[in-house]
Amino acid sequence: MDDKILLNHGSGGKMTHDLIGSLFVRCFDNPVLKDQTDSALISIDKNLIAFTTDSYVVDPIFFSGGNIGKLAVCGTVNDLAVSGAKPLYISCGFIIEEGFLMKDLEAIVNTMADEAKKAGVLIVTGDTKVVDKGKCDKIFINTSGIGILEEKHQRISYGDTIETGDKILINGSIGDHGIAVMSARNSIHYSAEIKSDCASLNHLIRQALGVSDNIKFMRDATRGGLATILCELAEKGKYGIVLHEERIPVEESVRGMCEIFGYDPFYIANEGKVVMVVGKEDADKVLKELQKDESGKNASIIGEITEKNKGMVVLNTGVGGKRIVDMLAGEQLPRIC
Repeated sequence: MDDKILLNHGSGGKMTHDLIGSLFVRCFDNPVLKDQTDSALISIDKNLIAFTTDSYVVDPIFFSGGNIGKLAVCGTVNDLAVSGAKPLYISCGFIIEEGFLMKDLEAIVNTMADEAKKAGVLIVTGDTKVVDKGKCDKIFINTSGIGILEEKHQRISYGDTIETGDKILINGSIGDHGIAVMSARNSIHYSAEIKSDCASLNHLIRQALGVSDNIKFMRDATRGGLATILCELAEKGKYGIVLHEERIPVEESVRGMCEIFGYDPFYIANEGKVVMVVGKEDADKVLKELQKDESGKNASIIGEITEKNKGMVVLNTGVGGKRIVDMLAGEQLPRIC
C-alpha cells in the first residue's frame, strides 16, 4: 500500500480494489464480507436480507439532473436492486459544514423525500452532525439500505451461474452522470445540456426479473463505469467478455465532451445504469421489457460471454479493430458521487 491515501483510492478502480483487499477485507475478515458484493447478503431467521451502505461527497452538490440527496437515495436503492432484492428501508446520516445555507439543505432533503417516494422506500432513521467551518466541504451524506431477497435471486450478486454464450445488456447510454457533474464543476456550457442519468432502477429491474429467471448477474455502473464492472466480472470468472462498440449507447453530447477533454466514456460513472448478464435464450425478452420503461428505452445487448481470452474484456471497435479493455488504476473524474 502507499504511505498516504490518494484521491485514486476512492475512485472505484484498481487502487480502490487493492486498498479494500489489502486492508479492509483482511482486517474485517468474515465470510459475508469476502464475497464483496454490492449488497451484503445475510440470513435472519431464515429470511434473506440485502444490506448496503454508501457515502456521497459529490462536488458540486447540485448538478443538471439531480443533487447529492437524489444521488444518495438512488445509489442505495440501486445497490439493493441489482442484488435482486426489493429495497424497503433507508437510513441517512448528514455531516454538514457550519454556515451551510438552510435553503440548500431543505432542497436536498425534499429531493430525497421525493425520490424515496418514487422508489417506494422509507427513510426510517438517521443522524446529523455539524462540523466547524472548513472542516467539511459543504455537506456529506451517508446512507444505508435494507431489502428482502427471494431465494431464487440469491446467486445474482455472485454471478457464479454465468455460462459461455450469455448476453450482456445495459439499459441505456453511458457517461451521462460523470460528464454532467464535470460540466457543473467547471461551469462548462454546452449547446445540448447534458443531464445526469441519476435514477432509482428498482422498478425497472423488478420488471425484468418478472419476465425471466435467467438473469444471472447485475451491477450498477457507478464509479469506474462500464469497463470496471466487466473487468471485475472477467477476472473472477473462467471466461472472456466480448463487447461491440457500435451497440454501446453514448449520447453525442457526451461523446463530444469526452473527445474534447480526453476522457473515455467506458470509464465514466453512471448513476442510472444497470449491467445485466442474461441467458442467451432470454436476452431478447429481457431487452424488450427494459425498453418499455423510461429508464430503459435505449437498452441494448452490448456483448456476450465467450470461451476465448479468458479473464479479459475485448472490444470490437467501430472501425473493425480489437481493443483490450482494462481496469484503470484510478478515476478519470474524482468525487462524482
